[in-house]
Amino acid sequence: MTDTPLALTLGDPSGIGPEIALAAWRARVDAGVPPFVMIGDPEFIEAAAHRLDLLVPVAEVEPESAVETFARALPVWPLPSGARVAAVPGAPDTANAGAILESITAAVDLVRTGRACAVVTNPIAKFVLTKVGFAHPGHTEFLASLAVPPGEPAPLPVMMLWSETLAVVPITIHVALRRVPDLMTQDLVERTARIVAADLTRRFGLSAPRLVLSGLNPHAGESGTMGTEDRDVLAPAVAALRAEGIDIRGPLPADTLFHARARAAYDVALTPTHDQALIPIKTIAFDEGVNVTLGLPFIRTSPDHGTAFDIAGRGIARPDSLIAALRLAHRLANPA
Repeated sequence: MTDTPLALTLGDPSGIGPEIALAAWRARVDAGVPPFVMIGDPEFIEAAAHRLDLLVPVAEVEPESAVETFARALPVWPLPSGARVAAVPGAPDTANAGAILESITAAVDLVRTGRACAVVTNPIAKFVLTKVGFAHPGHTEFLASLAVPPGEPAPLPVMMLWSETLAVVPITIHVALRRVPDLMTQDLVERTARIVAADLTRRFGLSAPRLVLSGLNPHAGESGTMGTEDRDVLAPAVAALRAEGIDIRGPLPADTLFHARARAAYDVALTPTHDQALIPIKTIAFDEGVNVTLGLPFIRTSPDHGTAFDIAGRGIARPDSLIAALRLAHRLANPA
């Protein structure tokens, strides 16, 4: 086991992040949770444990002490600025935006300096951050901006939703459906597939990853009679990728791509739209799905769910997806 912990971010403190972190620590033995250090306000995390009536000791530590501390207490590294957090469950507050972003930045810094082995992010709410001038489309794009020195172009971050049963990659993510055909260029498809194939080899240890691409239109366009994007954009992208030696098939009708027999024939499915990817994985593996960002120089995973403000503070949030994210991050950081 590595002697460096995973770096777990605070997330939005008004959401379920604090309580699922506490629950993950409590499950550390039974669920095989690897050591992590949470980056936030130790007093706030301790107060959350008391409010939820969880017997979780919290220890303020430096990251270097987190692994040895983990067996007896939840290690929390204070925000480098010394900022304190005050949050009401279910009531997101822009006053915490600075702490949310600082926790993410600090987690990346820990990994880049070798003090942690991977970043695991708790859920955030973009609308809270945009109110204070957050300029990135989302969490993933912010992490990509942290991967390079200021002023340099950020890498293309690719979101993969992974479970033991199914892995999917939406090529477009949080955009209106009417914009997808214009965004779905051959270049974007090819760049995304190259990153997926490279990281499945580099991170997941697959020597010859098998990719499939679903169609954008019903029946993958039916030879152009139900839309021409599949014929004119997706098919040429697949041909070009295959010429490079990447094992990819498609475009294939999305409606027959996710049953058990179809899933056995590929390692990851790429889809043109967000919902084509997320509906099947959240149907098949809702509690075990993990969000993995590919294309970054560091490992990043997160639970495959949001802040769940509606149930925050009630003690009913399940930590399964966070536990899966922690375990996958540790696995990727410590290849066999």
